[in-house]
Amino acid sequence: MVKNFLSPGLDQASSDKIVDILLSCLAHEEEGSLVLKHAHWNVAGPSFIGVHEMLDPEVDSVRNMADETAERIATLGGAAEGGADFILSRRNWKPFELKGRQDTQDYLKALVDYYAEFIVAERNAITQLDDLDVISSNIIQDHVQELEHFNWFMNSHLIK
Repeated sequence: MVKNFLSPGLDQASSDKIVDILLSCLAHEEEGSLVLKHAHWNVAGPSFIGVHEMLDPEVDSVRNMADETAERIATLGGAAEGGADFILSRRNWKPFELKGRQDTQDYLKALVDYYAEFIVAERNAITQLDDLDVISSNIIQDHVQELEHFNWFMNSHLIK
């Protein structure tokens, strides 16, 4: 894809690879925020209020990750996508399948599983980006750190 401009120090081929990797991250981040909001709306049971209130700030955090990724894509001369069709076209991970009102523990278990794939995908992106663009790699590294932190919160709710 020929871009209107290139970031200084990057050639077209490298920029295209970086943008493609970041687009995959963006799709996962966009879906992740939707999955979290879905869980926020549907958790139920004895731990409802704590989990319900814990999820909303994470929705915002993951939305901010997506925004940062999208802006990096634009900085590199690419075009960020964000619609449902885009997310589906990029999905190479297992979809989140828990639906409807369910116990908080069931949602947390499903979210921990989802986050495991999410973190692995972002880590794989870091590995690919390290040799291409340290700035993009650092952005995704920060995202992984935040995802791992929230994953710890969720796992802590599951320990009995």
